[in-house]
Amino acid sequence: MAKKILIVDDEQDILDLLQFNLEAEGYDVLSAADGNDALEIARSEVPDLIILDIMLPGKDGWEVINGLKQHSQTQHIPVIFLTAKDSEIDETVGLELGAADYVVKPIRIRSLIARVKAAFRKGPTAAEEDDSVLRFGDVAIEPANYSAKIGDRPIKFTKKEFNILLYLAQRPGRVVSRDILLNKIWGYDVVVIDRTIDVHIRKIREKLGPRHAHLIETLKGVGYRFKKDE
Repeated sequence: MAKKILIVDDEQDILDLLQFNLEAEGYDVLSAADGNDALEIARSEVPDLIILDIMLPGKDGWEVINGLKQHSQTQHIPVIFLTAKDSEIDETVGLELGAADYVVKPIRIRSLIARVKAAFRKGPTAAEEDDSVLRFGDVAIEPANYSAKIGDRPIKFTKKEFNILLYLAQRPGRVVSRDILLNKIWGYDVVVIDRTIDVHIRKIREKLGPRHAHLIETLKGVGYRFKKDE
């Protein structure tokens, strides 16, 4: 059965160009010209991959990918951003939000098709598909059942606290900004302030205790980083 690809872009010329070339490669193609339609089609059709612009009418690409990640039927669909936003910050945010790839316009068709094929080979991102237990010294974090332990002692985290801890622990050594944590854990449609993240981090550290609180480092003015226990 042919793979199904959803293309999301507000320029009809781009939709036509991509549809023609992807269908020539044997893919079934759906299209949407704004973020709201993209989410509706993704939830009803559940495509195998989405090629997504960022600057869209309605919901933008950031909001679309966040909406996809909030629902079990769409959270594992690989997303390739195809956008004119070419800054390193935009690319970092896109990848942190779970995109499989980030491609800058103007479009190079052969290169894009190669990236589509690579995304299908790779499947979901490692952080999304890996439910194996994460261990840092005697701290064990179990994604599959939303639990954590220090030695044999369970640690009771709220859902938001656990999601923050897990998101950081799945990316040891990488700095994660407050904005990314807010968007990833709370979503774009919920208004919260940076201080909310700080309060949750403080509570996580308290529950980890003095021996393990250092696992979450604060980089002032930047964000947080999880490091392995030494």
